[in-house]
Amino acid sequence: MIRIASPQTGTPPVTLRDQHGRSIEYLRISVTDRCNFRCLYCMPVEGLQWLPNANILQFEEIVEVVRQLAPLGLRRLRLTGGEPTLRPDLPRLVAMLRAIDGVEDIALSTNGVRLPDMARALATAGLTRVNISADSLRPERVAAIARRDLDFDLVRAANAAEAAGLGPIKVNVVVMRGLNDDEIADFASLTLLHDWHVRFIELMPVGDMRELTWEHVVPSAEVLERVSTVGAFTADSGPQLGNGPAAYYRLAGARGTVGVITPMTHTYCGTCNRVRLTADGRLRTCLFGDHEVLLRDAIRRGEPLEPLFRQALSEKPLEHALHQMRVGGLSALSQVGG
Repeated sequence: MIRIASPQTGTPPVTLRDQHGRSIEYLRISVTDRCNFRCLYCMPVEGLQWLPNANILQFEEIVEVVRQLAPLGLRRLRLTGGEPTLRPDLPRLVAMLRAIDGVEDIALSTNGVRLPDMARALATAGLTRVNISADSLRPERVAAIARRDLDFDLVRAANAAEAAGLGPIKVNVVVMRGLNDDEIADFASLTLLHDWHVRFIELMPVGDMRELTWEHVVPSAEVLERVSTVGAFTADSGPQLGNGPAAYYRLAGARGTVGVITPMTHTYCGTCNRVRLTADGRLRTCLFGDHEVLLRDAIRRGEPLEPLFRQALSEKPLEHALHQMRVGGLSALSQVGG
């Protein structure tokens, strides 16, 4: 059982800012380090040494982190993994987080395999929207990239989310030269028929995923050239919620948009507004940095977390170390929730 620290009173809330003056209002919460896929760019095929259950934050402990951050300006949450839908009773956590004053937006990043069965329960609990990772529209290629055949179908998953009222729906495609870059036009064409936002992400060949190298990176400029084979497009503001680091475009007459996310060719660190909570309770200030502060022990002792939050933000780096091919000493992206 955790002991809840009493919130400070008598002083107005102060927005959390890092040492570079960036306002922090967005927390990505990894609820598990486990995944039912073994994607080429994310996790070794043999998996990883999973965290002991005793080290994983309980739902009540996750809620306590958010409860103490919300008065300081936290407004947006994203549940990640591993694959977050593997965490038992996930809708209960969503409902607990939705009940916290100040939380305006709760999103989910998922591989989509379980969405057809879970979308409605998640929406009822208070989930706002979903991002679905989908690196191919071809079943045999999905299985090859994920190194698991779980009968994933992007259209089925996205339709289930849409029917449940989750939106905007974003589809994240990691583009890999020679592996799936020939499907860029097919993914872009989805936006002609669906109010979905397909974002092409430059491959980040880091950690132990060294079988993928710079040679597999497809720059965003090349991605957009291939999108242009579908039709003319213009710059667009994108979805109203959660635009993040993507630059958006809309094909003529399209219901949805196409976006590009460019960690390799154009960094967006100057506007970073996020930190990450790992499944075992470490506050990580940069996806590709080394710095993190352990919150779990303080939560379990019932200690106020604000001093640890502010310590972490005072050491948040100005830019990531991605161009040095590092993920902060970790071996896989799955360990930090992407």
